[in-house]
Amino acid sequence: MVKYLGSKRVLLPRIAAAFTALPDVRSVADLFSGTARVGHALKRAGLEVHASDQLRFALTLAQCYVATDAAVWADRARRLIEELRRIPPSAGYFTETFCVQSRYFRPENGERIDAIREEIARLEPTPELEAVALVSLMEAADRVDSTVGLQMAYLKDWAPRAFNPLDLRVPDILPGPGHAREGLAEVLAAEVDVDAAYLDPPYNQHSYLGNYHIWETLCRWDKPPHYGTACKRKDVRSRKSRFNSKQHIHAALRQVVARLNCPWLVVSFNNEGYLSTSDIVSILSEKGYVATVEVGFRRYVGAQIGIYNPSGEKVGAVSHLHNTEHLFVCGPDQDYVNCAAEAARAARPMPVPRPAGIAGSRDAAQVMLPF
Repeated sequence: MVKYLGSKRVLLPRIAAAFTALPDVRSVADLFSGTARVGHALKRAGLEVHASDQLRFALTLAQCYVATDAAVWADRARRLIEELRRIPPSAGYFTETFCVQSRYFRPENGERIDAIREEIARLEPTPELEAVALVSLMEAADRVDSTVGLQMAYLKDWAPRAFNPLDLRVPDILPGPGHAREGLAEVLAAEVDVDAAYLDPPYNQHSYLGNYHIWETLCRWDKPPHYGTACKRKDVRSRKSRFNSKQHIHAALRQVVARLNCPWLVVSFNNEGYLSTSDIVSILSEKGYVATVEVGFRRYVGAQIGIYNPSGEKVGAVSHLHNTEHLFVCGPDQDYVNCAAEAARAARPMPVPRPAGIAGSRDAAQVMLPF
């Protein structure tokens, strides 16, 4: 899956353990699905997942990894990916915007992305096959980008992986039912009929649309006007989430929690967020008993590298290298809440991979242009 700041990859065993320890949980809503890593893991654990997000690229990931049934679509997906692999390169909007006007990808890979994306649009496949094809292309592009994982900046010199040829792979879709919807969590919370919910809201001022604007453009394929050296979509300035506002995040989360009809909740939140642990406990306490699990981890690779100016000179200092992720378990029965929290604590975390082409390198490719 794509690199994603805030991804819950290392927490997946803990989140899955919490849900499987709760009674009579067969369906789960994931209202801030992002990369769909959590939804994918919960589907693999045998739960029926209802994933949603307000961003199109996140909806596409959820459509692929949660809603697409491999028993129905796997063979057709493989044939489509093989067909797309044979498309000859052809430069277009993507190459001009993200390889010439900016330097996220090498032009030879940009030309392949352009051609494959145009072919997907021409074929007009079913929603399931379109999602699989777009996720395959998104992940292929992610493997040859020249960033530290965020698209608000690119590296001054090419990352080693950027020289690799773009290669499509069939995504790891799973058998079984699932659901994906596009929309605001505040709205969909009242509409979803599930046994439990997982909430992983944005936690500070950093917009996921701004951080991953290339994926939004790749999935929408609207070839939008853009601004700045990073070539961000202009609508990054107007499409705002209340969860990115210190003033509004408390009311927004309270609204989502209040509108959910399910008895059990698992919430994850970073200690760098606008809300404190006591804030979240206060909100969740209106629904039931609350238990908290703390998990420490290293910050994203940009923090490990340091802060540089456009000339490649290191400036300033990173304040800290480690964060704490809080998992909150909430429900009507204190014993089950405590049992689920203990199961999450006991679950073995997944190892964190080193980012290819960046971590461990001491060359100039480490220098990120701050835009």
